[in-house]
Amino acid sequence: MILIGTMNLTRTRDRGNCFCPQCGVPQTYRLRARRPWLTLYLIPTIPIGNPELFVQCDQCKQTWDPSVLEMDQATHEAAAQEKFIDEAIRAAVLVALVDGIISQLEIETLQDIAAGLLGREVERDEIGRLCSIAGQNKIEACNYVLTVSKRWNQPQRVQALQAMFLAATAEGKPSDVKIKTLAKMQKLLDLTDREYEQAIEATLREV
Repeated sequence: MILIGTMNLTRTRDRGNCFCPQCGVPQTYRLRARRPWLTLYLIPTIPIGNPELFVQCDQCKQTWDPSVLEMDQATHEAAAQEKFIDEAIRAAVLVALVDGIISQLEIETLQDIAAGLLGREVERDEIGRLCSIAGQNKIEACNYVLTVSKRWNQPQRVQALQAMFLAATAEGKPSDVKIKTLAKMQKLLDLTDREYEQAIEATLREV
């Protein structure tokens, strides 16, 4: 009986330092090549494909396309900040929607939140689109924040909470469901009572 199969062999082609998107700081890396081989009696004999290059961080062991070697920390941080702004705006919209409706005043407040707190102008049509998506897909504010906040740093968590607080209080005293939602956000964002209070106090001072 002849045993024929395939296996991947991985070899290190180069080493160096680059910015790791997972670690968030420069780390040492290995440029590696993975190539499939035909095996005979479990012994690699004939390569059956071209080498596939990838970069592996020595610290977190995450693998990346070689294009990561061309990415600097500033570029990564700028892209991450843009993504955070998108997520914070959507979180604020979802909080405004927790009681099932959104008013004209809340829409205007969401635009003010985006422009003033998050530094991005948002058109009414975009707010409407986010509301429509949330309604169609039954996206809940807490579930959304639980998912996206895992990649937020501490200042971003505070800023997102401030955006959601402003959305919840757009019409003055928030409804009971909005108050409960904000309380849940404190736990989801892993904020202490003091951090939560400081974030709200800072928001009220700036209003």
